[in-house]
Amino acid sequence: MKKILWCLLLAPFFCAAQSYSIKPLNESAKTSIRGLSVVSDQVAWVSGSNGSVGKTTDGGTTWKWIKPKGYEKIDFRDIEAFDAQNAVIVGIASPAYILKTTDGGETWTENYKNVDSAIFLDGVSFWEKNKGIIFGDPINDKLQLLKTIDAGKTWQDISANLKSQMAKGEASFAASGTTIKTLADGKTWIATGGTVSNIYFSPDYGQNWQVFKCPILQGEKSTGPFSIDFFNAKKGIIVGGNYIKVKENANNVLLSNDGGKTWHKPVSPVLGFRSAVSYITAKTLIATGTSGTDISTDGGLNWKHIADKSFNAVQKAKKGNVVLLAGEKGAIYQLTTD
Repeated sequence: MKKILWCLLLAPFFCAAQSYSIKPLNESAKTSIRGLSVVSDQVAWVSGSNGSVGKTTDGGTTWKWIKPKGYEKIDFRDIEAFDAQNAVIVGIASPAYILKTTDGGETWTENYKNVDSAIFLDGVSFWEKNKGIIFGDPINDKLQLLKTIDAGKTWQDISANLKSQMAKGEASFAASGTTIKTLADGKTWIATGGTVSNIYFSPDYGQNWQVFKCPILQGEKSTGPFSIDFFNAKKGIIVGGNYIKVKENANNVLLSNDGGKTWHKPVSPVLGFRSAVSYITAKTLIATGTSGTDISTDGGLNWKHIADKSFNAVQKAKKGNVVLLAGEKGAIYQLTTD
């Protein structure tokens, strides 16, 4: 009773819900950003089209733009950064490349190249600094899987570990590099869409796999999940929709409480198509896409639209509290609270 009375007397100053908005950090680069890796409150990297990589070491106040020499036309759809000096970037289509820098982007080493006309790499995620995984669209109905145990210096093809064949028309989306999620103990989730949507789950660093059905919007080449995140081994979320119909929100966000085995709809959904989602806390989540950004403060059950601006990617700092969004024309924004 005392707590209720205190809130009534002091509202709205202390008891009102937080108000969220976004503020620009950068809007002047000739690149469509899809790769985003927020290392800390000070250090973040982005990657995108036209061979572009961006880095900040001062919390987004200034950005250094880099084009790895010899790869100026590559579309780097995903990036994983470990600090201000070390990062891995992924060029998706044939020839597909994986590059690494250990000197802050001054020089890059080509550690993987694939000229197969069918190769299309969708995303990269690391369990920890030395161990990481990249996945790509199917070749001969087999999901493509690459694994490193030396921080990205070498990559082993482990596609044979996943015994299941994918359905015709089943693939994944590289809209934000986040249709893959890893946790530090070796757990991995990969989401596919198109004609069929599935969740491919490995509990042991990609050695063994299980397949779970995902009941998100599916059935067409442009439909399915575009981003997946897990707060822990049980609590997860998936977002997507139809990237051609960006304002439609029928069955495009689902929640899981059992590690992705089953999924259920929220009470109220996001406003439209969403290509990226991220847990900020166990209760607070952010989802974004080409038709805007939404926030949930109740674990994903209800969503509030906070901005209309188009973005491709969103991520919370691995070590810190900063949340960044990135998209077309070099747009990089930060989530703020009032």
